Amino acid sequence: MTETELRQKVVATAKKYVGCKESDGSHRKIIDCYNSHKPLARGYAMKYTDAWCATFVSAVSIEMGLTDIMPTECGCPQMIELYQKLGRWQENENYTPKPGDVIFYDWQDGANFAATDNKGSPDHVGIVVSVSGGVITVIKGNKNNTVGMRTVKINGKYIRGYGLPDYAGRTTVSAGKSTTEDKPASGSATVTKKKCPYAEPTKNLRYGAKGNGVKWVQWHLNYSDSGEKLSVDGAFGVLTKAAVLRFQKKHGLAVDGIVGPKTRAVMRKAVM
Repeated sequence: MTETELRQKVVATAKKYVGCKESDGSHRKIIDCYNSHKPLARGYAMKYTDAWCATFVSAVSIEMGLTDIMPTECGCPQMIELYQKLGRWQENENYTPKPGDVIFYDWQDGANFAATDNKGSPDHVGIVVSVSGGVITVIKGNKNNTVGMRTVKINGKYIRGYGLPDYAGRTTVSAGKSTTEDKPASGSATVTKKKCPYAEPTKNLRYGAKGNGVKWVQWHLNYSDSGEKLSVDGAFGVLTKAAVLRFQKKHGLAVDGIVGPKTRAVMRKAVM
């Protein structure tokens, strides 16, 4: 997958939540996705009544398996700090973003916004969908308690700055794909498969399980012909279960979400 394709996939994942809202409870799947990912940022489990703009961006990252480059948080100031630690923070509000970049807002921006650097505390966050004619289209969670779109001009009022996930770096180690280190040396006719760094589990694993055995499963799902992008965190949550179900269906196994001897055997063979 190229960098452009990965960015577009992030945008497509975000778009599928458009219309989810608090009034009918459809936003709860976003909160549930965030809470399923461990460890929780600052150990805080989101409530359905909490402000959830940062949680929405985090849920997209979790679903895409990009938490290493698109850090998860339920608070905007703390999310900015994480991007700063990664060296992926863009302070310049005149920056022209790309699809998949993360944009932060500060509603207390001053009247002289175009000529000054807004360094206020951020109030809101979203994911850049597109940029055209100097106008940025953004998808946001918790926009009037709904996932929806808004537009803002480049260097427009309220822009606080941007978090820039390292999509280019991520695609060099794209799950399920051969990377440079996998390619045979010149003249060689063989490719050495990747070696899993985790010990294979000896017992059945299912939703709720934790530990290195789950990391083995997540690693194999990422580097198999399924090409998943799970976070290898050792927590068998909703996303890992969904990936197991897809793998089992793809390979003609019993589709039960339980990783037993038969599923593990196919996972070993499916590594690319």
